[in-house]
Amino acid sequence: MFEYEIRNEWLNPAGNLHGGIIAAIIDDTIGATLFAMDDPFIYATINNAIDYFGGSKEGQKIIAKTAVVKKGKQLINAQCEIWDNEQTRLLAKGYSNLYKTEYKK
Repeated sequence: MFEYEIRNEWLNPAGNLHGGIIAAIIDDTIGATLFAMDDPFIYATINNAIDYFGGSKEGQKIIAKTAVVKKGKQLINAQCEIWDNEQTRLLAKGYSNLYKTEYKK
């Protein structure tokens, strides 16, 4: 689980957390989750699919929860949910497929 506090430079012109920042958080936290696994290989993101459900304002905290959905020989499917700090309102949910590279940690 990861926690972020929304910063001013992350806002869109309407004053809400920008969707591109949410996408970056999802990609980053899934990557960190896979990096922390006991696997000697590094995985590269090959796609992201994100659904946006709500916004967040400057100073608010959000929680990112990640999970590996399926791990195959070459591909991993993982998900990330972005919640408000109280974990009562789902703000976004993303899925990624990642490809095992030849690079080792």
